[in-house]
Amino acid sequence: MLILGFPESLTEAQLLADSLQATMAAVDIHRFPDGESLVTLPPQLPDTVVFLRGLHDPNSKLIELYLAIATAKSLGCRRAILVTPYLCYMRQDKVFHQGQGISQQIIGDLLSGWVDDLITVDPHLHRIANLFEALPHCRSQALSAAPLLGDYLRNRGLGSSDCNGVLVGPDAESRQWVAQVAERCGLDYVVASKIRSGDRSVQVTLPDYSYAGKEAILVDDVISSGNTMMEAARQLHDRGAVAVSAICTHGLFAPGAEAAMASAGINPVITTNAIPHSSNKIDLSPLLANAIKTLVSSRE
Repeated sequence: MLILGFPESLTEAQLLADSLQATMAAVDIHRFPDGESLVTLPPQLPDTVVFLRGLHDPNSKLIELYLAIATAKSLGCRRAILVTPYLCYMRQDKVFHQGQGISQQIIGDLLSGWVDDLITVDPHLHRIANLFEALPHCRSQALSAAPLLGDYLRNRGLGSSDCNGVLVGPDAESRQWVAQVAERCGLDYVVASKIRSGDRSVQVTLPDYSYAGKEAILVDDVISSGNTMMEAARQLHDRGAVAVSAICTHGLFAPGAEAAMASAGINPVITTNAIPHSSNKIDLSPLLANAIKTLVSSRE
């Protein structure tokens, strides 16, 4: 088995290789002035190749990923496993306005035809029963980082009996993550409700709870614009929370999001290394390695 890492995630690829006691090599990408990419792989490849690439900022990455996988197949790779901690184009899973494309179906059909197996973490799935509905042509597995988030909080004393903390899910969609984190670290949790009126306009309503004097920890799968987190944080401060922090699997962080969240009194913001970022405190490589080991042994 060989782990192939792309330029933006070589550190994460090496961590995964170390967890698997496997070799890691880099995919070399040269980008021409006109925007095209030239992909170069090691000339000798084993039967099984694991490609590690998160698909945030996905458009150019998808083309380069396809070039790498197709090249690997031409070099003797018989089984291509894609480990993509962040899986792109999952939010648009239905037609909300006439004429829209359902990108989850379109990209899922395309991507799943390239690989034999796909492993991802906390994909943004809300209206389908399982990952196979989005990725019909390959074997796929969705892992959850929520237990790792809970362990992180517990190991820092936030799950002890004398901790004056509460976990807050900022909207109904966050319930599955905040409940798992709470179970792991032992804190109480509440889930707010949200009405969205645009990409950057949300209204959050906190449930009745005694927030005064509490350390509130916002929990979600993704932070992008940060607006939902900021609106929840403002209300938490207004209700007497002494501190507000945030923890999530995927820190996408749109431009300006980090500064805006800090100005709203959210500190710190903790993420996994699903998307490389300075906020990364939780390493997913043991979770991913265990999934790969199980997958490989089941197919032998």
